[in-house]
Amino acid sequence: MIKISNPDGVAPPIGSYSHLAVVPAGTDLLCLAGQVGMTPDGSVPDNASDQFVQAIRNILAILASEGCGPEHIIKLNTFLVEPLDLEKIKGLRADMLGDAKPPSTLVYVPKLATPDFLVEIEAIAARPAR
Repeated sequence: MIKISNPDGVAPPIGSYSHLAVVPAGTDLLCLAGQVGMTPDGSVPDNASDQFVQAIRNILAILASEGCGPEHIIKLNTFLVEPLDLEKIKGLRADMLGDAKPPSTLVYVPKLATPDFLVEIEAIAARPAR
């Protein structure tokens, strides 16, 4: 189905991601709204690492509602208000996404929708058409 790769002619990724996702024709695209670190009960952890984990949990829950998992993610965009320990984030991400290494972008921004939000992650996924 989805082909994830790192083509020759460019430097290898500097993290747990890939440079390219090729989505075949006849595939459903799932475009998720940016997910922040808000738990289902509406609380927001007070640190960026916990918000990162919760944002990924939210993404996985949304994907599961459509019969999808991490292997269906074709793009992640992460927005951070403050620096995170990237090695720690790599480990957390691997724990949650397993072997999935979708193309990804990480951007530092001055602020998000409210001052409590320190992390926001957008996801695009693909699945075989139903």
